[in-house]
Amino acid sequence: MPDEHAGLRLDQALAKLLPDYSRSRLQDWIARGQVQIDGADATARQKIHGGECVTVMPLTHPSEQPHLAEAIALDIVFEDDAILVINKPAGLVVHPGSGNWDGTLLNALLHHAPQLADIPRAGIVHRLDKDTSGLLVVAKTLVAQTALVRQLQARTVKREYLALVYGDVARGGIVDAAVGRHPTQRTKMAVVQTGKPAVTHYEIAEPFSGCTLLRCRLETGRTHQIRVHLASIHHPLVGDSTYLKGAQKCPAALRELLTTFPRQALHAARLGLTHPVTGEQMEWSAALPKDMAQLLEAIRASA
Repeated sequence: MPDEHAGLRLDQALAKLLPDYSRSRLQDWIARGQVQIDGADATARQKIHGGECVTVMPLTHPSEQPHLAEAIALDIVFEDDAILVINKPAGLVVHPGSGNWDGTLLNALLHHAPQLADIPRAGIVHRLDKDTSGLLVVAKTLVAQTALVRQLQARTVKREYLALVYGDVARGGIVDAAVGRHPTQRTKMAVVQTGKPAVTHYEIAEPFSGCTLLRCRLETGRTHQIRVHLASIHHPLVGDSTYLKGAQKCPAALRELLTTFPRQALHAARLGLTHPVTGEQMEWSAALPKDMAQLLEAIRASA
């Protein structure tokens, strides 16, 4: 280690010597035992005296590695040479990202159809949140991917969701409010003037006392759109820990049922589009998953 770095912490010295890597990346390598000083494991806060022999054994970040194919079961609703329609279970992440670098739908798709490795994002053209269940379409060719992306941009893809929300919704309506990153809580989305245009249509599918099952139709597909829009009209999704603000009013008989549901009660129930090769209008539906169906049965029984 050069004498001019004497007095610096190890991570500070390495940041100067290895400017191509971020301080957080270097600190991660140190924490993982990939950095040694004179043959011994080091700590980020360790002081440099000058003249030490520092060994750095770089690790590739998961985001820089090829995605692996994994044998994860898929509920395939439809498949041909151009597209694949999946009924995604709640709990399955769609695309690898921070904290979820494997075990995702993308990993499963690469195992099911290895040729998807040659398609950007393995053919995924739209997403569902981890804890949202239901239908999504995957392109199996570049031609199909281009066609599906254009349909999404033109807002001609039909996406209908079932959403259980708090409160007695009096009538259907439209939420037309831009959605963007929350100004202070960067892991959340919010209705903000600087966001992207977002439109959600909703109608009553089944009314209850204290909660309502809504049928929601998306014109746009912004991140967390339905969750943010329904919370903005004071009817947040049951089970949505991210966008629920405080305790919601509901009958005592329902309170435990609703507050203990472990995920946002949101299901992508219908999907319609134009087949990218044949031009045929196609539509699929997926029944409510067991957990939401049982919750609705319990709500009906408590009435």
